[in-house]
Amino acid sequence: MQRSKNDVWVGGFALIGAVAILFLALQSANLLSLNFQSTYHVSAKFDNVGGLKPKAAVRSGGVVVGRVETLTFDDKTFQARVTLALESRYAFPKDSSLKILTSGLLGEQYIGIEAGAADKNLAAGDVIGATQSAVVLENLISQFLYSKAAEGSSSPGPEKK
Repeated sequence: MQRSKNDVWVGGFALIGAVAILFLALQSANLLSLNFQSTYHVSAKFDNVGGLKPKAAVRSGGVVVGRVETLTFDDKTFQARVTLALESRYAFPKDSSLKILTSGLLGEQYIGIEAGAADKNLAAGDVIGATQSAVVLENLISQFLYSKAAEGSSSPGPEKK
């Protein structure tokens, strides 16, 4: 009887440990966000969203103020439409701007909000017009390489005697 009682306790602790590891894995991958704050939705259009994903953080001053709700493609303007769920306790002026930024050099992408100076605040359903698309690392590298190749071809070669 004593052995089966110990087996139940060990099994219970193992189960709690497995649930805790699963919770931490989902939380660190942004697949689980426990947020009980009320939100309002605003949208914005970007030329290029890079590797931005749903559930990515929306930050202002380094503080998470919301999450990316959806990413869709507008086939009329050929732009990506991003819907954001911002926490109701944070109010931003209507002329605020959005940038797609990266955590570190190769980290995950998130949206940064820079507050404007308008008197009225964003409300549910508003569209933010001032956006800056993601910087694509491959484009930067190719621009650097092409500029170096152009420098090399335009400089005169060694003189022959």
